Amino acid sequence: MEFSSLVESLQNPQIYPEKPAGIEMVQTHISVIFFAGEHVYKVKKPVDFGFLDFTTLEKRKYFCQQEVDLNRRLAKEVYLDVVEIRYHQGHLIIGDGPGEVIEYAVKMKRLPQDCMMDQWLARGAINPDFVEKIAAKIAHFHAQAATSPEISKFGNIQTIRGNLEENFSQTEKYVGPVLTADLYREIIGANRRFLENHLPLFQKRIADGKIRDCHGDLHLEHICLGKEILIFDCIEFNRRFRYSDVAADIAFLLMDLDYHRHPLLSSDLAAHYLRISRDWPLYLLLDFYKSYRAYVRAKVTSFRLEDPNISAQEKAFSLGEARRYYRLSHAYTARMNRPMLAITAGLIGTGKSTIARYLAEPLGWEWLRVDVLRKKMAQISPLEHRFEKFHRGIYSPDFSRKTYQALFDRARSFLDGGKSVILDGSFKKRTDRTAARDLAQETQADFLLIECSSSDEEIHKRLVRRAREKNEPSDGRAELLAEQKRDYEPVEGFDPALYLPLNTECPPQELLARIFRHLLEKAGRELENAVK
Repeated sequence: MEFSSLVESLQNPQIYPEKPAGIEMVQTHISVIFFAGEHVYKVKKPVDFGFLDFTTLEKRKYFCQQEVDLNRRLAKEVYLDVVEIRYHQGHLIIGDGPGEVIEYAVKMKRLPQDCMMDQWLARGAINPDFVEKIAAKIAHFHAQAATSPEISKFGNIQTIRGNLEENFSQTEKYVGPVLTADLYREIIGANRRFLENHLPLFQKRIADGKIRDCHGDLHLEHICLGKEILIFDCIEFNRRFRYSDVAADIAFLLMDLDYHRHPLLSSDLAAHYLRISRDWPLYLLLDFYKSYRAYVRAKVTSFRLEDPNISAQEKAFSLGEARRYYRLSHAYTARMNRPMLAITAGLIGTGKSTIARYLAEPLGWEWLRVDVLRKKMAQISPLEHRFEKFHRGIYSPDFSRKTYQALFDRARSFLDGGKSVILDGSFKKRTDRTAARDLAQETQADFLLIECSSSDEEIHKRLVRRAREKNEPSDGRAELLAEQKRDYEPVEGFDPALYLPLNTECPPQELLARIFRHLLEKAGRELENAVK
């Protein structure tokens, strides 16, 4: 039976077990979907697009089963079975029965359209609880998703570079009619530069098992919000689109929220995902993968402009969509290669070095410690203690000023090379905080001042504990606390986006979650202004 005849026959309600009053049909470029009462039947078209091949009955059967098996990971109750479509004595039979099997269909439970996440978003009905639950669902899915040496190969730099360059070569013909030459050139340059500058990060993602069998098509229309969150319609037809870094998977949904002009909601979802997954290095990859996802959407939408079956009105709409996606991809590149300059501030024993270490180690940021640099400048071992009186010896105002200047000089050399830096010191003087902020502006780096605080009781406990540690360069001790309090100048005049007060008595992972939430919210506000 010709496929067109099959499609026509499948619009007859009487051949379905449900005997619905009528059949609704929707076509995509790869499938025909039949809505029959409470169920949905999805038939794959006999097409070969290179990235998928459904040209034989056996292949269609295999990919129908793949669709059911893979989607049951996130929507078990939706994907019911693969059913046979038989031809017997001039009639079609769906399910078991006599006759020859001529096709296969995925049978699914029908989901209410108004429960899709894009519809909830349009109604303004997404509340913070939903955002956290969605993040948790995806984070837990990623933690359990399969990984293996074969899957991990899809995270190597050659594969990622190949995916990028394929996008760029396939869209070159749209330069001029759809996107400007400058936009095209800047997107390419930023992405290539990010890859070259972050080779160790991509290698570490493989070593850490972050390349997994993901969803691959994680966007608003594939999330159903009800008593339970259901995520469906993953990529079953091509492993290359599904095997990826979990960062690339979550980035699709974050990008989709940005595209629909909800960057703060996107930031909130990303912050919850990071807090739950504790995959802190993923933060470094979000702009890169969001740019990639936006570009893919721009490319696919651009392809519609050449489809002879699409009306002029539909093409005009697609043109607008494609341009918006290209602009969004470009907006992410503005942040993608921007280094970060973070500084700590606070009294002795408030956890400044602990916070700096928590950030520097997973993110690969350069960690410059005032305590270590001060002793190096004095030509003594970092572990040699100098219990000077307050403002005496290597802790005199003059020596401290020279130390901070040397600190800024070193930071500048890293920032100029595109590397992020965290400066670990008390930064008790306004002039030093301002100088750090100015340095960030001069080197076009992001900036964050983290002011650490803690109760006097906790500070004393920490200082007693520190005194017993052999590998501690700090000379801070309890008898200096009162004098340091008097000498410490309050933080004033900083944009709230650049300043985060942090009580360090919270658990370490919660402190990191607060820092990344602050950074993500700042990025969301920037994007909100960029895409208006």
